[in-house]
Amino acid sequence: MSNLPSISLKSETQRLMAEPVPGITATPDDSNARYFHVVIAGPQDSPFEGGIFKLELFLPEEYPMAAPKVRFMTKIYHPNVDKLGRICLDILKDKWSPALQIRTVLLSIQALLSAPNPDDPLANDVAEQWKKNESHAIETGLFTWSRP
Repeated sequence: MSNLPSISLKSETQRLMAEPVPGITATPDDSNARYFHVVIAGPQDSPFEGGIFKLELFLPEEYPMAAPKVRFMTKIYHPNVDKLGRICLDILKDKWSPALQIRTVLLSIQALLSAPNPDDPLANDVAEQWKKNESHAIETGLFTWSRP
């Protein structure tokens, strides 16, 4: 087995720390370099502006050949996130490529907060509410997470 994935993981982690993504922090766990504590600030001009969302990101042994496992730890009312915090995002499933990195995944999740996609839902009830009355869905969502 090659040392390449661990070298890649180390350099990717160093880059994340040295060049953080605006509005996102990803800190490797002290006891497991494959586990990251992620905090994403709700993007400006989005339904989640002002929110602080905690996520966990885990890199499987097969990474970068397999997608990271990511889920919201903060409760969120979003058509693409289920009650367990799992995220419906193509690059975490069938559109994953080893060329993608943790940074790309985090930016994609941040973009999903800016533009929820009720046409590809994970939470069907939330998606239906979003389609019927988006402003009410957004208002409902404001009560599922707390502002700092």
